[in-house]
Amino acid sequence: MNQNKNIQLSETDRQLCCLLEENARLSLTELADQVGLSVTAVGEHIRKLERNGIITGYHARISPSAIGLDVTAFVFVWVEGSANFPSFIERCRNVPAILECHAITGDASHLLKVRVASTAALEYLLSTIQRWRGVQRTQTSIVLSTQLETTRLLDIVSPKSSLKQ
Repeated sequence: MNQNKNIQLSETDRQLCCLLEENARLSLTELADQVGLSVTAVGEHIRKLERNGIITGYHARISPSAIGLDVTAFVFVWVEGSANFPSFIERCRNVPAILECHAITGDASHLLKVRVASTAALEYLLSTIQRWRGVQRTQTSIVLSTQLETTRLLDIVSPKSSLKQ
């Protein structure tokens, strides 16, 4: 897999990625119709995007509330010393309720995004994390409602983006 962070996408590759970000279930035929290429050419483009690490997977978006995960929280974690970071990150990877783990700047060392069924489940998760080696403390913010949550990345770097200057 190519780890080049500055891979230039052709307009066709960008179109294909945008279409797949919107709906990863589109068939090669549907993609080919929308970008004006043959099915074979689209398949080659997609294989190249996968090989270069641009497309890293295909996922279904599941409604958290539909499966009983009614509580979303962001947990700031203070982990003492960078020597404890690898074991902390490994523990995070082994807890399904922890959806994201970010090393951050500021007072805390890490920020977690978690989803659980209830505040009781959140309390249990927090007490578990607080017992991990190196964890000094946590600070939690519970999400009341979500106004925007997306995985669309190409909108950020597209020529139309208001952030790109």
